[in-house]
Amino acid sequence: MFFDIGPLELVALVILAVLIFGPDKLPKVIQDVMGFIRKVRAFSDSAKEDIRSELGPEFKDFEFEDLKPKNFVRKHVLEKDEYGLKELQEIRNGFDFRSEMADLGDAVHGRDDAADASAGPSNGARANLSKEAPAGRPDLVKKAQSAEAPERPPFDADAT
Repeated sequence: MFFDIGPLELVALVILAVLIFGPDKLPKVIQDVMGFIRKVRAFSDSAKEDIRSELGPEFKDFEFEDLKPKNFVRKHVLEKDEYGLKELQEIRNGFDFRSEMADLGDAVHGRDDAADASAGPSNGARANLSKEAPAGRPDLVKKAQSAEAPERPPFDADAT
C-alpha cells in the first residue's frame, strides 16, 4: 500500500503530522489510526469467512485474489496444460508480428528483398511494377496502364 512513498516523502509526512497534531496528541492519533486499521482488517476477514461458509464445501479452496483477471488467467489457463498451453505457446511463438508487417509493407510498396539490396527503393519499386507478384504473396501494386489508347465507345450523333 505504501510502497510508492519515498524516504523524503515519509519524513515530510511525519513533520506535517507533528505540526498539525502537535507532539502531545500525535501518539494518541497514531494509536487511534492503528485501531481503526485493525477493525477494518477484522471486518474484512470476517466478511471473507462468511462468504466462504455460504458458498459451501466445494468452494473451500476459493481465494479472493483469484478474482483479479491477471491471477485468474495465470491460475486457470497458463498453469494447466489441459487447456492447451503448448498449442497456445506454439501459436504465440509462430507468429512474428514485425516480420509480417515488414512483408506487408514490402508488398504494398512493391519492394522485393533482392531488388532493395541492389537498387534504391525507388528503382526497386519501378522495376517491380512490371514483374508479377512473388509466389505466396498477393500483388498489391497498381499496374501501369498500357500504352494503347482505350477503345472509344460508339458515338451516336442523333442522341446528343
